[in-house]
Amino acid sequence: MNRRCFLGSAAALGAGTAFPALAQTDGTTEVEADVSQTVRRNMSSFRSLDWHPYFDSLRNGAILVDTASRALHYWNEDQTIYKLYPTSVPLSEDLTRLGRTSVIRKVEGPSWAPTPAMKQRNPDWPDFVGPGPDNPLGTHALYLSWQYYRIHGTHDTRKIGRRSSNGCIGLYNEHIEELFSLAKVGTQVLLI
Repeated sequence: MNRRCFLGSAAALGAGTAFPALAQTDGTTEVEADVSQTVRRNMSSFRSLDWHPYFDSLRNGAILVDTASRALHYWNEDQTIYKLYPTSVPLSEDLTRLGRTSVIRKVEGPSWAPTPAMKQRNPDWPDFVGPGPDNPLGTHALYLSWQYYRIHGTHDTRKIGRRSSNGCIGLYNEHIEELFSLAKVGTQVLLI
């Protein structure tokens, strides 16, 4: 089989693959269905960025979360480390908070309790989940100055790359562990 035959076969096979549609809640907001379904992810805008358009300096390091590309960018203070991670983002625009904040606390093995709004939307959810494999915050959490907002891990890896959170930014546990070791209290954060 030559290269041309291989490419033609691959294109024909790919053309027959069907992907589930994304629901539109208001004609403009994408909300993905059950995380157990297979969906096509948009990785076209998942690219490295320069920090200059977003921050005046890198004092204490900087985290940029791009909710459109579902990516988190981290730069350390002396510009020797740059990291780019795929993320989960909030389910809808009304759950998304954009703007400037900072890391105010770091917790390894966080516990979780639903916010009052989450409990109202999901009354069957538990009132508290301690650290461990059932905890929706994963293994590590960076608490932001905005009440109830976190950058945290997740044990449910299907959520990464999707609109799947109730407001927080989720990372694979191995990525939040790395970011946790790099970021410090006072690291500036911008969500766009």
